[in-house]
Amino acid sequence: MSSSALYDFDRQFFREGVRLLCGLDEAGRGPLAGPVVAAAAVFARGVSIPGVADSKTLSEAQREALYDAILTRAVEVSVGIVGPGTIDRINILAATHKAARAALSRLVAKPDLIITDFLNLKRIQTPLRFFVRGDSLSHAIAAASIIAKVTRDRLMREYHERFPQYNFARNKGYGTREHIEALARSGPCEIHRLTFKGVTQQEIF
Repeated sequence: MSSSALYDFDRQFFREGVRLLCGLDEAGRGPLAGPVVAAAAVFARGVSIPGVADSKTLSEAQREALYDAILTRAVEVSVGIVGPGTIDRINILAATHKAARAALSRLVAKPDLIITDFLNLKRIQTPLRFFVRGDSLSHAIAAASIIAKVTRDRLMREYHERFPQYNFARNKGYGTREHIEALARSGPCEIHRLTFKGVTQQEIF
């Protein structure tokens, strides 16, 4: 779906009187290693960035270019990051919600409405609506998905420098065959999620 079609979805909220619309999305719920990252992207009416789409449908180069465009044209962007130790302690769903709340708490601009890709946060003061596959429907949510994905991918490339044996620069912590084989050889490192199936050698074999 084109960025203009995604903005058409958001237009309905501006027509209802929303002045600042916040898209909220996350990256990194499924990997075996690394943090989960949530991003909030706040937009005013009339801002549609060409090329914005669900981050999963874009190449790394496209996401990197759009990341800069979003930072320039959004009213505000913020992120929340929750590491693997907390993920293991409280579970991935709770950690995802924690990251989302952290991203929202860092916003200076106060949105009139938050829309999410099925993140149904409880007990927040701002009105919230959530949508199945929201990142493929909404320009604001898709923009947040790009910010979250690029932020996390950059972190995983940094981790690759410390733990090159897992090739995090390529697999970003997901359970690829290469990553599973590296775990079998070397065992988990400090950024692996020890409660995830497939991380410990006992589970691999």
